[in-house]
Amino acid sequence: MFQVPGVSGILNPGGHGHNKIKGTVVLMRKNVLDFNSVSDLTKGNVGGVIGTGLGVVGSTVDTLTAFLGRSVSLQLISATQSDENGKGKVGKDTFIEGIITSLPTLGAGESAFYVRFEWDGSMGIPAAFHIKNYMQVEFYLKSLTLEDVPNQGTIRFVCNSWIYNANIYKKSVRTFFANHSYVPSETPAALVHYREEELKNLRGDGTGERVEHDRIYDYDVYNDLGNPDLNEDFARPILGGSATHPYPRRGRTGRYPTRKDSKCEKPGEIYVPRDENFGHLKSSDFLANGIKSISQFVLPAFESVFDLNLTPTEFDSFQDVRDLCEGGIKLPTNVISTISPLPVVKELFRTDGEQVLKFPTPHVIQVSKSAWMTDEEFGREMIAGVNPNVIRGLQEFPPKSNLDPATYGDQNSKITADVLDLDGSTVDEALANKRLFVLDYHDIFMPYIRRINQTYAKTYATRTILFLKEDGTLKPVAIELSLPHPGGDHSGAISQVILPAKEGVESTIWLLAKAYVVVNDSCYHQLMSHWLNTHAVMEPYVIATHRQLSALHPIYKLLTPHYRDTMNINALARQTLINADGIIEKSFLPSKYSVEMSSAVYKNWVFTDQALPADLIKRGVAVEDPSAPHGLRLLIEDYPYAVDGLEIWALIKSWVQEYVSLYYAKEDDVKSDPELQHWWKEVVEKGHGDLKDKPWWPKLQTPEELVEVCTIIIWTGSALHAAVNFGQYPYAGFVLNRPTSSRRLLPEQGTPEYEEMVKSHQKAYLRTITSKFQTLIDLSVIEMLSRHASDEIYLGQRDNPYWTSDSKALEAFQKFGNKLKEIEEKLGRKNTDEKLRNRVGPVQLPYTLLHPTSDEGLTFRGIPNSISI
Repeated sequence: MFQVPGVSGILNPGGHGHNKIKGTVVLMRKNVLDFNSVSDLTKGNVGGVIGTGLGVVGSTVDTLTAFLGRSVSLQLISATQSDENGKGKVGKDTFIEGIITSLPTLGAGESAFYVRFEWDGSMGIPAAFHIKNYMQVEFYLKSLTLEDVPNQGTIRFVCNSWIYNANIYKKSVRTFFANHSYVPSETPAALVHYREEELKNLRGDGTGERVEHDRIYDYDVYNDLGNPDLNEDFARPILGGSATHPYPRRGRTGRYPTRKDSKCEKPGEIYVPRDENFGHLKSSDFLANGIKSISQFVLPAFESVFDLNLTPTEFDSFQDVRDLCEGGIKLPTNVISTISPLPVVKELFRTDGEQVLKFPTPHVIQVSKSAWMTDEEFGREMIAGVNPNVIRGLQEFPPKSNLDPATYGDQNSKITADVLDLDGSTVDEALANKRLFVLDYHDIFMPYIRRINQTYAKTYATRTILFLKEDGTLKPVAIELSLPHPGGDHSGAISQVILPAKEGVESTIWLLAKAYVVVNDSCYHQLMSHWLNTHAVMEPYVIATHRQLSALHPIYKLLTPHYRDTMNINALARQTLINADGIIEKSFLPSKYSVEMSSAVYKNWVFTDQALPADLIKRGVAVEDPSAPHGLRLLIEDYPYAVDGLEIWALIKSWVQEYVSLYYAKEDDVKSDPELQHWWKEVVEKGHGDLKDKPWWPKLQTPEELVEVCTIIIWTGSALHAAVNFGQYPYAGFVLNRPTSSRRLLPEQGTPEYEEMVKSHQKAYLRTITSKFQTLIDLSVIEMLSRHASDEIYLGQRDNPYWTSDSKALEAFQKFGNKLKEIEEKLGRKNTDEKLRNRVGPVQLPYTLLHPTSDEGLTFRGIPNSISI
């Protein structure tokens, strides 16, 4: 006899007698998830369950039920009784009978239906089902619940999948499994075939162009960012597949090549597996379509305004910048008429009858309008801002370069010890006491500076030295600005050292020097800390998991919530954000070299260093200390990102350890799991194939290694992304605080620009940093990227409480959620401790980016499960 895990009782497989098993099917109509139907949803319209514009579905429940009546068939599959081929027996077809109008658990836009299956004792225990859709339009299947199964009680199937017409697939039926978890060796024999068949369907054969209804996961290089058919300026190097430009892989689309380069795909609508499309209500659909709207409609409208000189092209004062949120910009009527019908404009730009474009007030100036200019805030944002994981401890002075001197000459720092104000300490003493830190972008930017400075942009490669004061704050003590030697790269760098100043023209020069640093930091943040180290590196995990881990696999159930929407938002980025002449190239310093620069950084990416403790140690901002919390002693004790991050990291790891131990009790269990081994082999050799020969990859031979791997993946998709994403508008929504570009170098004495700098530090600053047009682009996009959606799912939550039938796993997950609540309260108390000056800083903005929960909107807090925007 056989007992299905997670449900009580045993069904005697030898028993007979006909039974009717009652079930409930929950689905969502297609148009609920269409961007244009958002207003329909708010009115509670339940008509048109399957698509709009077809004229076959009425607005009433009766019409809906009649239409669906014999259009969707279901068949239960036994987990305990097999046919002559060893496959679980399949029951008779059954069809949806009627709609349930009063189910309390239904979400917005969902509809529930009765279904009854013929099933007798000789068929054993049902644990899977087939479904066929005979309609011409798809629907979104949420779940099937079987009730009063003899001796079993309730059996649940969590589906969350699009169901298309059966005839468009080679295999006409879709198969779903009950919410049980099985490692491959423990899978009921009757389900083995279905488990393997479903994985085979998801892998595809690696050929052909993918179309909307496909469910295939496969790999490709980033060969679709440029469009050489337009002209040479739109050509971009292929990222991935070479030592020159290594890169993580993205989802394969199989589109036709461009005419001028057969290795490049034509840009356009990008395929992602159908179930990776936004399948919920927020929806990210709104945000995604908002970004598309900005790219396709809003930016051209802005361009016309500036081209026709209908608004001043420059900010003339800092107040002009503040007016973007305090008073707005008045736009011509014809521009407003073009963009105001767009929902994204109404929601995000808040236009009104006065034709005013107005943005929300960024958090960084909500209390003080000028505190962003202080040196203390400049240093604090390196450990509590939107890019808090780059600063490192200085190990030697002066800082040295790792660039090849045969190619780049002498690139070592020209900062000397005698110019540094270290509050009475010598450089040697400060190094010995681990009180010197550096924000070093020299080696990253220098190979590109000559090319960048041949565009509209003008900038430097920067190094910033900071001193840890007795009060725990960081004091910038020198900034080095470097340019390539006019005699050629091999001749080294031309550098100038700028020192802090509070008066006269020197204070303006210091302010500009800090701006050049922040421009470097902003670009590194967006392209490396944000895009590369979260979005791009996660996509191979998503692909490999669906190709190699069955939905029955416990690790599949552990990881997939942390993949929600990631492939879709990445595809959107390739269309409108990181593509040639896209939003990033229009408004960020490296322009056409932006993503190429991230490839150069990926050469030195190390999977194991993505673990927060390893990252802190590698950057020299922490040392191992068994007596300290989490086994680490922070060298900057009041380091909000690290302090809060270690709490979240430790809790994620504890949850993963407890979960993994339920399924891998013995040392050899991980090694002997074929799905798990194929999964990890594919992550390394295909998903991150350009780095596959690196020795640091975990071998995935033990439960401990599995815990490490899963913790890193979950941390990356949840907390790390939250830390570098949801502070974008709060900090960078005020462009003076975080400019994304610089347009001229430091003025030289005797020039008109120098005289302007002497007369007005504000005009000198504004003519140097991001232009007005670029600012509008930046604000329009990062406001959306910084928002939480209404149906976001946060760390410690699941979209379905029945995601597994394993009671021990559910108990462990509940404990994880409860501890997250405790940590959130603990982190909140830290922000009220006046001794911890870096928690709020001069701008009076408490660090809350790693608080687990959030409301909808611009909240500066909240850790979603996944990279969903």
